[in-house]
Order: sequence, then structure tokens, then C-alpha cells
Amino acid sequence: MTHPSSEARTDDDATLADLKAAMEAFVAERNWEAYHQPKNLAGSIAIEAAELMELFQWDPVQQPPKIIGDEAKMQRIREELSDVLAYTLAMANRLDIDLSSAFTAKMVMNREKYPVGSEDFKKG
Repeated sequence: MTHPSSEARTDDDATLADLKAAMEAFVAERNWEAYHQPKNLAGSIAIEAAELMELFQWDPVQQPPKIIGDEAKMQRIREELSDVLAYTLAMANRLDIDLSSAFTAKMVMNREKYPVGSEDFKKG
């Protein structure tokens, strides 16, 4: 029997609740709850984001088609981006944050801060 979190899922059929549950089960199976304190999780998100940035460290600015055409690089990007997501899900679980409502609220704020036609995005 396959573990529910190991079944192939796509963005079209997995919910955030599914992903959060898979992460919660992964952490619980390993008894990692004691290590998943907010400071540790925030640091882990930053570390994994830095590992994602490292993949582009010395590359010239490349357009997405060139990056997408490099399967080895894309695999590394998927892995590091997934690590960022995993720790984000773990932190949301630990602090009981509803990511969908938090994201929706933040997008409302972003729309107000950066209205259509605004040049403010270049400053931030």
C-alpha cells in the first residue's frame, strides 16, 4: 500500500489542506515536532530559499524558455522550491495559519499597494 502523501498529485487536484496534512504526517512519523519551532522553521525557509537562489547565482539573466529547456536545472529548481513549500506548510501547521485566507488577504493588500499601471513595483 502506498502512503497517501506519496501518491502523484498535481496542482489541479491537490488542495492546500492535502499538502498540509501530508507534511503534518511526515513530521509526526519522524517525531520531529519538538524541532519544528517557529524560529527553526523560519530559518529553514530562508535556508531553502537561499539554496534556490544559489541555482541562479552566477548565471546571466535567462528567460524561462531557456531554463525550462534545461531538465537537470529544472529538477533542482523543483526540489528546492518544494523544500521551501514543505517548510512553509510545516510553519503554517505549527502556528495554525490558514494559508489560503492569509494569501487572499495579502493579495488584497498588494492590489492596494500596487494598483494596475503603478510603477511602484520597480522600487520594491
